[in-house]
Amino acid sequence: MEMTHLIIILGAVLLVSLLSGIWVAASLFLVGFVALMLNDNSNIGLVMATTTWGASATWTLAALPLFIWMGEILFRTKLSQDLFHGLAPWLNKVPGRLLHVNILGCTIFAAVSGSSAATAATIGKITIPELEKRGYPMKMMLGTLAGSGTLGFLIPPSIILIVYGVSAEVSISRLFIAGVLPGAMLVVLFMGYTMIWSMLNKDKFPEEDDEELTNMTFGQKLYATRRLFPVMGLILFVLGSIYAGFATATEAAALGVFGALILSLVTGNLSLQTFKESLLGATRTSCMITFIIAGAAFLSLAMGFTGIPRALAESISVMGLTPTQLIIVLTLFFMVLGFFLDGISMVVLTTSIVLPMVESSGINLLWFGIYVVLVVEMSQITPPVGFNLFVMQGLTKINILKIAAYALPFFFLLLTAIVLLTVFPGIATWLPQLMTQK
Repeated sequence: MEMTHLIIILGAVLLVSLLSGIWVAASLFLVGFVALMLNDNSNIGLVMATTTWGASATWTLAALPLFIWMGEILFRTKLSQDLFHGLAPWLNKVPGRLLHVNILGCTIFAAVSGSSAATAATIGKITIPELEKRGYPMKMMLGTLAGSGTLGFLIPPSIILIVYGVSAEVSISRLFIAGVLPGAMLVVLFMGYTMIWSMLNKDKFPEEDDEELTNMTFGQKLYATRRLFPVMGLILFVLGSIYAGFATATEAAALGVFGALILSLVTGNLSLQTFKESLLGATRTSCMITFIIAGAAFLSLAMGFTGIPRALAESISVMGLTPTQLIIVLTLFFMVLGFFLDGISMVVLTTSIVLPMVESSGINLLWFGIYVVLVVEMSQITPPVGFNLFVMQGLTKINILKIAAYALPFFFLLLTAIVLLTVFPGIATWLPQLMTQK
């Protein structure tokens, strides 16, 4: 069968299966099965068994359910409330005032969660009622939350980076280190935009926040900051063990679960019920992701038999695209894909096809992992399947298209971050190289 016809058939099977509403993992297995059938492969059962077992029975993947469980445990603590009351006194005089609590709160929670939707939901539950009560503009309130919630994918420990690291066979610890500076860059972009918007729209802000915040002395602000110590301590405990070389990502994840359980116990939120809920929540999410990874591994092998990735890589070489031009094309491709797929599905679905092209163009796979996460973050705030938009809708009952419009400036800020990362690749690669030299 001609390559063009094969691509059309497999693309149609994938599109129909996804639109029919069946699980993404099942769609991947189906496309792989059809690809092997069209390639006259008679050992499909054996290929499926060995491939899916090899993809799921890897020690590296053990970090995934552990980090998810850590986030689930903390999701059920008073963490978000403590973040608000610990950050608010210091931000009351900054242009944009308490809107920055959304950004910094999401940043801190992202460093112990790894999930974009969980980050937006946890911080939103406490900040939306507080900011609404004070009269802050809904547009910026939800925009900063939806945009900053995406930091859960970039700031380590990141679930997406673990999935990418397993799929692309890149060190997860190095990916975590590579995500630090781009994450900080996004925080600066988000806070900078919020400051500028607030200075241009002073009339849309409340005259003054409550007297308790306004009249706090420096000593009182320092005392309020004590609420940040537990979560900051956990961040240092988990990420510090990785950066200092004391633990691998998987070992750090186990330490994180232990620390989260201790933190939950100390704050009085740990009960048999919350323990069961966190464990079941982590199990459901982990099984879903692992199932998708297994399906993607089977599809990757099937694609290898068809020769499609090799043909696409050769066609890119013939076109003579520079690495920058390839990144532009891939950005447009991922943006379109993000309208229909969630972030994890995007990564595992495209890895087998995209990575050969990326490698043949000489693009650093470590850098590319951070780039992919930024593009996936954009998909989190674009309809119709932007998870962060669904979270905001669930919290406020506002129309999802209106929330998408509120989040649009942050979509362009993420696009700006991709441009900066492309022009200055050292933003992602400098810190891992520095740590390696040490």
